[in-house]
Amino acid sequence: MIGWMRHTPRWAVISVCVIAAVLLFVGASAHVADLLSHGLHPYAWAPSWLNLYWSSLALFDTLAAAFLIRDERRGTDLACAIMATDLAANWYAVYGIQHSSFAAQPSLQRLTVFAALVLGTAPFIRRHLTK
Repeated sequence: MIGWMRHTPRWAVISVCVIAAVLLFVGASAHVADLLSHGLHPYAWAPSWLNLYWSSLALFDTLAAAFLIRDERRGTDLACAIMATDLAANWYAVYGIQHSSFAAQPSLQRLTVFAALVLGTAPFIRRHLTK
């Protein structure tokens, strides 16, 4: 570990965890709303496996947020796994299925920024979390 990473201020760790947890709860809420409105296949245009993945995020986003709030390392690990896979799934959906572009998809733009926040800050904050 690079020496300056060890000296991440506690307020920065807490701030990143709170922001990530809130945004993960927002994502979980959207997935829960989709589940309640449309069941396990909320997007008719998407294949079943992709619908099931997005539906599963109702649970996984909530778990990651709860772990981050509880100051647990596995929250960072799960958030990174979620963001990497969700970003890949959404890029695939936009380019491979919808034949759209990054510029035409504000939701993909927001997800990309959030993924950059989570993945970019994880090495700095993970070591400061317990368990």
